[in-house]
Amino acid sequence: MNTRWKTFASSRGGEAPAGDRRAGGGYPTSVLRLVDVRKVFVDGTVAVTSLTMDLVDGSVTMLLGSSGSGKTTTLRMINRMIERTGGDILLDGVDVRTLPEHELRRSMGYVIQQGGLFPHRTVLDNVTTVPRLLGWDKKRARERAFELLGLVGLDTALAGRYPTQLSGGQQQRVGVARALAADPPILLMDEPFGAVDPIVRQQLQTEFAKLQRELHKTVVFVTHDVSEAVALGDQIAVLGDGGVLQQLATPAEILTAPANDFVADFLGGERRLALLGLVPASSLPLRPLSSVTDIDPADLPRVSASATARTVLDAALGHPAGAAVVEDASGAGAVFLVDLAALDVPSTRR
Repeated sequence: MNTRWKTFASSRGGEAPAGDRRAGGGYPTSVLRLVDVRKVFVDGTVAVTSLTMDLVDGSVTMLLGSSGSGKTTTLRMINRMIERTGGDILLDGVDVRTLPEHELRRSMGYVIQQGGLFPHRTVLDNVTTVPRLLGWDKKRARERAFELLGLVGLDTALAGRYPTQLSGGQQQRVGVARALAADPPILLMDEPFGAVDPIVRQQLQTEFAKLQRELHKTVVFVTHDVSEAVALGDQIAVLGDGGVLQQLATPAEILTAPANDFVADFLGGERRLALLGLVPASSLPLRPLSSVTDIDPADLPRVSASATARTVLDAALGHPAGAAVVEDASGAGAVFLVDLAALDVPSTRR
């Protein structure tokens, strides 16, 4: 078994040795492997059919599909909240069925809609739950909790509040902090941003992407949102009815070369919008601010050149003038909706 997981499971200290953390460069070998995984419930319902895929260490795999495609069932089979009917699920080459359930689940952070927080416990107590179960002393657990609250963008003054005293976005941030508290190598996320309004959802997606760039967790993320899958995923598994894998590929490959009609139809009208998520804002044709005469450029929303064309589009749609300013250290320029409509996004096969 991989040293990192053994250390996590057996030390009760919850911290992997520094030598097991990623230090730049490419991804190591797969940390999770699903081989011919199947799930049939007692009533005969086929939830997952012969699912095979590798989840690479330090990457984000999005499970994308509509209701009934086995996304959540697959997620729960990984940490054995649901036992599979057949096939193999391997963690660092070891069948998860051979691992004690409580140790397996503590090695995997778990985030669900609305955070899944304990309503009778404070924010601080929620975040320290797993570290305390792992035997961390109170001081160390509290220090880790305060560190994580800052990391997910929450004021530490909220530590003494209860979940009902928080907004939906704040609850989700606490849920992410709790999942990360013991520094697990794997993070399972079941539509974690699905219960908040679109503006907060985008903020949470941006913060998650930033967090992942820092922490390099192995993430399995369930969503039905094509744009979310493209924005956050290193690879996307498109699942059809009965958990049939239709395509497993990078976001660019999914969007530009869907494997079959099912994938193309599922992407539907969101496809062009999602493709804008692959276009850097820095590559957009910008109008000199001096040429913008009908409105004051200072009143337009500002978007970093490091963002994507989709972010620029959202910003422009939110302003009456239908425009936004893209800026970086070297300068700034304006982009109008008409410019984005004329943009030649990557070609598509279907």
